[in-house]
This record gives sequence, structure tokens and C-alpha cells, in this order.
Amino acid sequence: MKTKIIISLLIAAFSTLFFMGCSKQAGPAGLDGQNATVYYSDWVTPTTWTGASGDWYFDVNAPDLTSDIVENGVVLAYVWLAGDFYDGTAVRPLPAYALGANWSFLVHQYGSIEFTSDMVLKPATSGNKFRFIAIPGTLPTLKSAALNNKSAQDLKSMSYKDVCKLLNIPE
Repeated sequence: MKTKIIISLLIAAFSTLFFMGCSKQAGPAGLDGQNATVYYSDWVTPTTWTGASGDWYFDVNAPDLTSDIVENGVVLAYVWLAGDFYDGTAVRPLPAYALGANWSFLVHQYGSIEFTSDMVLKPATSGNKFRFIAIPGTLPTLKSAALNNKSAQDLKSMSYKDVCKLLNIPE
């Protein structure tokens, strides 16, 4: 019995040290009092766009986008475009249509996210910013009081500010 307690404490300590190195945020308190872990990126400005007219993209290293999060959780992405004024703010959930083009994202491989645009001319590298939020499909996260009864579609239809407020993420 004593060995099981010690092993449990060691596993908890190791897990704490391991996850401290990841970009994560303690999300809303769960029904059982635990915090849900939510991952989010900083705002990223592309250094270069790859592709051709109508098919531009750039990749971002995203180690938090594991197969479990992508397949069982919710991945939200946002864009802030220079010169875009949408609903009093400039942050749009992706996919979106703005400045004469479609903007979107995809997880083409685990650990990476690709932001896309179908602009005719190459999109600007300065002034445009992109960000993602990853919500694991784990039981504590799904049971969190704030997310209770919210489907992936509910989260995707919320404004950026509302999602950040709900998940305690700095804007």
C-alpha cells in the first residue's frame, strides 16, 4: 500500500515537471475541482509564405498538437490581419473570408499547423498574425464547469474574446 502511494506521488511529480515545459494554461475548474489543461500558441507572424497564386501557406511548429488532441479534442485557430476591421475587432476565427481571400488552417501532420490563404498575390509577412488554441478531449477538460455542455461546434462559433475569457487565456 505504501509503495502504491509513493509511486503515485512520483508519477504526479514527474507529470508536473514534464508539463511545465509545454505551453499550457490551466483552464476552467472542472466539476471535480481539477483544472483542465488547454494549450495555446503565441501570436505568430509568417516570415515567408510558400506556394503560388491562390494557394499560399506557412507552417508553424506546434508540438502540443498531438494525435490525441487533434483526433479527440478541439483545435481553434485565429487570424489578425493588418487593415481588417471585423465586428469592432480585428481577430477572426478561422476559416474566414477577409481582404478578398479565404484564410484557413489545417493540421497536416501531428506537431505542426499550416495556415493558408487563397490570395492571388502573396500575403504580407508583416502585420498579419496567427494563433491556435488546442483543447484536449480528456475527461477533466470535457468535465470542466465552463465547457460542460459545449460541443466543438459551440466553441468554434464563439468569438475569440469569449473563448479566451472562458479558458482563461491571455489575449
